[in-house]
Amino acid sequence: MTRLAVALLVVASGGLRPPLANAQDSTNVPPFRYVYGTAYHVLPETHTDESGYFSLCEGHNGKVYVGTAAYGRNAYLVEFDPKTGKQRVVLDVNKTCGLNPAAPTYAAQSKIHTRNFVGPSGVIYVGSKQGYRRGDDDKADYPGGYLMTYDPKSDKAACLGMPLKGEGINDVTADEARGLVYVVTCEEHHWVVYDTKAKTFREPDPTLRLTPYAQTLVDAKGRGVVLTRDFKLARFDPATGKVELAELVSDGKPVGSADDQLGPACWALTGDAKAAYLIRMSDSRLYRLDLTADGPKVPVADLGPLLAGKGFDSRGSLIVGHDGKVYALYRTDNDTKFGDGFLHHLVSYDPAAKKPRDHGVLAVRNPDFFPFGPQKDGKPKPWSHGYHRLPDKTLTPLHHHMALVMAKDGTLYATVIAPFTLLKIDPKDYR
Repeated sequence: MTRLAVALLVVASGGLRPPLANAQDSTNVPPFRYVYGTAYHVLPETHTDESGYFSLCEGHNGKVYVGTAAYGRNAYLVEFDPKTGKQRVVLDVNKTCGLNPAAPTYAAQSKIHTRNFVGPSGVIYVGSKQGYRRGDDDKADYPGGYLMTYDPKSDKAACLGMPLKGEGINDVTADEARGLVYVVTCEEHHWVVYDTKAKTFREPDPTLRLTPYAQTLVDAKGRGVVLTRDFKLARFDPATGKVELAELVSDGKPVGSADDQLGPACWALTGDAKAAYLIRMSDSRLYRLDLTADGPKVPVADLGPLLAGKGFDSRGSLIVGHDGKVYALYRTDNDTKFGDGFLHHLVSYDPAAKKPRDHGVLAVRNPDFFPFGPQKDGKPKPWSHGYHRLPDKTLTPLHHHMALVMAKDGTLYATVIAPFTLLKIDPKDYR
C-alpha cells in the first residue's frame, strides 16, 4: 500500500474565473468555476514528507492551528496568524511529552493525525500516533500515542498521558463541562475516556471496536457518540458510565456496513448538538442523523448526493459552518476533457433551502508559494507531486486534500499535501 493510500484515511456555482491566456481559444476556457485561495507552505522544518492530516482548527484568538507529521522523528502543532501570515511552533510532541528519541524509528511520535478539538475554554486538544517504518532494519516497537493540550492564552502545552499502550491516537474530543476527554485509538480502534479530575483512562466497553478514523461527538444530552466498526451508533452516558448501541436506519435500510467498500465515515455536529451530518469517503451522498432519538434505532435522513461525478474521495473535510450550512471537499475524476487527473470541488448543503451547491474547483491564487522546480538536476522538488496545472495554467490540487474548517469571519481554511499547504479561501471567493 502506498503512503498516499495509507494517509487517510487522503446546482449553483460561485467563484472567479481566471484571466484567459487567449480569449479566442476555447480550449483555455474551463467548464467550471474556480474557488481561489491563497496558499501558505506549512513550516517546512515541522514535516519530513510534505505531509499532514486532519489536524486543523481556528482558536478563540482567531489564529489557525495545523498539526504536522515528521516521520521517524516528531510531530508539531503550528500556529498560523492570518493577519501577518507568520507561523510558529506552539507544541513540540517530544518536548511536551519528555521524549528524546535516539534515532529515527517507527517508535517515534511521528504524526498529529487527530482533528484539533477546541474546548469552550479555548484549550486545543490533540493526540499523537506512529508513522512508518524507516526501512527493513527498523524493528522498533511503538509505545503508544499521547494525549496533549495547548492553551493559546498561556502559550503552554501539556501532556495528559498515554491512553492505551501500543495504540496511536486517531481522534480527541473533550467534554470540558463533565471533565471528560474521549479518545479513539488507531490500529484496533478502541474507545477510551479520560477523567480530567482523576487523571485516569478507561475503556467503557473493552470489547467495542470502532470504524476506522472514527470521531466522537457529544450530543445535546451530554452523551459521547461514535460509530462502531459494524456501523452502529455507540452512546456513552456519563451519568451511568454505560455504553448502549443503536442501529442507524434510513427508510428502514442500514446506512452502512463494515464491508461496503465506501471507506471511512466523516461526520459533523449541528450547532445545537441535536443532529449530525455524515458522508462516506467514496460517496457524495449526505445523511442527517437525529441524535435526540432514544431506543434501538436512530432515524437517518438521506439528503441525496452533494455532487455529481465519479471517483469520489473526501478526506476528513465535512464541517458545519458558522452559517449553519454543511461544507465538504470532494476529489473527483476529471472527466470534463479540460485537462486530466483529478479535480477538488468545494460543495455545500443549505438545510433551509434543502439544496446542495457546487461552489467550484479549488485553485491557487499565488502559484509561486512553493518552488516546484525543476531543480538543478532537472527534476521536480521532492514531495511536490500534489498539484497540477490545467490547460489555462491554473494551479490546482491533484491528489489529496486533508481537512477543512471555517473561521468565525467565514474564511475557509483547507489543507493539501505534497507540498503541505494551508489554503486560505476568503468568503467573497466562494459565496
